[in-house]
Amino acid sequence: MKNIYFLSDAHLGSLAIPHSRMQERRLVRFLDSIKTKAAAVYLMGDIFDFWNEYRHVVPKGYTRFLGKISELTDMGVEVHFFTGNHDLWTYGYLEQECGMIVHRQPLTTDIYGHVFYLAHGDGLGDPSRKFKFLRWLFHNRVCQRLLNFVHPWWGMSLGLGWAGNSYRAHKATGGPAPFYGEDREHLVIYTKKYLETHKNIDFFIYGHRHIELDLMLSKNREAGIEERGEKGRARMLILGDWISQFTYAVYDGEHLFLEEYIEGESQP
Repeated sequence: MKNIYFLSDAHLGSLAIPHSRMQERRLVRFLDSIKTKAAAVYLMGDIFDFWNEYRHVVPKGYTRFLGKISELTDMGVEVHFFTGNHDLWTYGYLEQECGMIVHRQPLTTDIYGHVFYLAHGDGLGDPSRKFKFLRWLFHNRVCQRLLNFVHPWWGMSLGLGWAGNSYRAHKATGGPAPFYGEDREHLVIYTKKYLETHKNIDFFIYGHRHIELDLMLSKNREAGIEERGEKGRARMLILGDWISQFTYAVYDGEHLFLEEYIEGESQP
């Protein structure tokens, strides 16, 4: 039985990351180290800092990463790509040229007999009107077509500039916000609520927040019952990022681990 891997938030190509070429190479070396051990790799969103496809043009760069992904899919490894809030403008290139399976909505799937709920995480439980408006704007097909009427040089410059400023704003305030606590963290609140009506789910895995989080949640909290054992609980992970943390999850069919990629060490 081969492993299943999950990772997110590399933001490849970011103008605000000074070591972006080294970062891409590190990600490629990780993918190379697991290629014979992996049955599937789930890329959980914001892998690119900005990605937009035109009819005959795709973004410059990422050749090492896309080449390694194509190698994996040619070997029969499933590579799943979840669109995030930075890289949702994909219209077929990643599927047709690289063999990825693209997901634009959360996915509930059975993996080795356990039920996983997988999503990038943007917009889930977040009450911010500004974020909801931006998410609507970015997903609106008319707005997407208008962007593609702009010359690629201008469109890519606009997108990369916006994405880079977003990352710089995070850094200026000390980086992504720390864990707020179960009662204030939007993804945790959303997951607990969702679990009340979907008790069959065993694992929830998200990206987006750039924090490492591993929580066990009761499936019977609304009834005030704390059922012990694996069947009465679900596990929620937020995967961190591939900018400074280089974290990922690996599932071997029985156990799910949250790991850090350290070069030179053997990997699961």
